[in-house]
Order: sequence, then C-alpha cells, then structure tokens
Amino acid sequence: MGVMRIGHINIRVLNMEEALRHYEYVVGMKVVHTDQQGNKYLKCWDEWDKYSVILTEAEEAGLVHVAYKVENDSDLDTLKKRIEDYGISTELLPSDSMPFVGRMLKFNLPSGHEMRLYAEKEQVGTDVGSLNPDPWPDDIRGAGAHWLDHCLLMCEMDPEKGVNKVEESTKFVMEVLEFKLAEQVMVGLEGNIQAATWLFRTTTPHDLAFVAGPRMGLHHFAFFLDGWHDILKAADVMGKTKTKIDVAPTRHGITRGETIYFFDPSGNRNETFAGLGYLAQPDRPLVTWTEENLWRGIFFHSGEESGSFTTAYT
Repeated sequence: MGVMRIGHINIRVLNMEEALRHYEYVVGMKVVHTDQQGNKYLKCWDEWDKYSVILTEAEEAGLVHVAYKVENDSDLDTLKKRIEDYGISTELLPSDSMPFVGRMLKFNLPSGHEMRLYAEKEQVGTDVGSLNPDPWPDDIRGAGAHWLDHCLLMCEMDPEKGVNKVEESTKFVMEVLEFKLAEQVMVGLEGNIQAATWLFRTTTPHDLAFVAGPRMGLHHFAFFLDGWHDILKAADVMGKTKTKIDVAPTRHGITRGETIYFFDPSGNRNETFAGLGYLAQPDRPLVTWTEENLWRGIFFHSGEESGSFTTAYT
C-alpha cells in the first residue's frame, strides 16, 4: 500500500515555444498531448505512463504541483483519512480531472507545495516496447533522458522564529506517506537543526528531497541518465544549444549521484542525474552530513560553495 514513485510534475513556463524546444531537444522528451487550455504533456522514452511533465504557460515560473503514483486506487481513500487525521485538508478529484488520469488526492505539504496522489494513468509503453526490446530507441534526441527521477523542494526555514518547514515536511511524508529517510544535513551550533533531507520510496537514494531556504519554491526536478558518459554527452548538448548551465558535470557526496544542473528558458532548474548511487533500503543506516561538510556533500569534487545553487530557484 502507499506511494510507489514520482508520477509527474506540472511547472509554469514563461514562453511555451521556448520551453518545448528545451524539453524536446535538450532533455529529449516528446509531446504526447495538448489540452484545451494549451498545456503540453511530455514523456521520456523509457517511461510507460502517458506523461511525466506538464508545461503550463504563465507569467511566473515555478511549480504548480508534483504528483506521486500509489499502488491501488483504494489507497487514495486510506491516505485521505491519514492526511486529514494528521491535520491537513484534502480534496478528492474525480477521474479525468486531468487528462488520462483516474482519481487524484490533492493537498498541500506542510511546506505549502501542492502534492497530488493518483493510482491510475493511461499506459502507452516505453519507446522500445515490452517484447524483445532494444536497449534504446533509434530516435533519441538531446540528452536522451530515461525518466523523470525526483524533485527537490525549497522549504522556508527561520530558526529565530521557530520555523523549519524541512523538518515539518519530512516528518509528514515519513509518518503519513511512509517515505524513508536516506540522508540529511544537520546544522546549528549543536548540530540539531534539520536543514535538508533526501527521502525514498523506490530503491534509489531519493524520490523527494527538501532543502531549507528563505521562501518556498522549486529548486529542481531531475531526469535519469545511465552513467558518467551520458552526463558528459548531456553537457555537450547543452553547450551546442547554449543552454544555461548552473553546475557543470560533477559528483554529489550526498546520494553519490553524477550530475549537471541547468536551467530551462524560464529559469526552472533541471538536473540530469546518473548512476544508482547506492541501494536504498528501509534498514539502511541513515547518512548524516554536518554543516562544515555541507558543500563537500553537495559538490564532492570541489567542496566549494556555489551561491546560485541555494539562492536561485523558482
């Protein structure tokens, strides 16, 4: 019972034509649907559900909602009660309130971000199919992202005012949605302030992460690649397309992932994330990073602070 994995993310973009060019020819996604409001729905080649990214044209960039897929439709009723018993109001949306999706449970995390849960979405299969499939399709574009992998949400934190939405949101998703905590960053004079968390429901180091900031927002959402060679190819694609890179190819200490951070034309941060990192299991010991090693955890090779990494987000 409960959450299986990330299902899709809905983001606001400033110019739809520019955004489509980015997600199709840099990330490597395909448009699969356009609704009556002009929203665009895209999928990666190795995803079997209908779509994983929704683009909504707006005057301000950022997150509309993030959705996670649960195992059974009946889980929505169970989770609705759990969430409301926790003190958070919910709304149960009927089937087809979004294209190709069954019932959805809508609510806000303690951080304020909108999350939705669903069990049913039309399945169209991967681009290589399920019968004697090739390892990859012939029409890969751009970085050739396999799938939407995770997202990192910025949460308001002000210790002087007693506000720590990282801690509140982490507690909620662990106790109610049964996420497991893989890694955390602890800061403060006594090292007792939880400033960042990486949580999982699958077997990768994180399906969802929370990091402290001055305001709520979207830090990034990530697409999976196979390995280091694919990361370098993705960087070449970004160079050829003059995509704005935030962090050039490197490795994380936290999660051990190989990575590039870059921006779409609206300023939403993307990541190409490669490698398993490690096998996340419920009984795996929690990894803790201390404040003096924070930047080594984020950028393992240099260990140096990057101001834009914590200050630029939508």
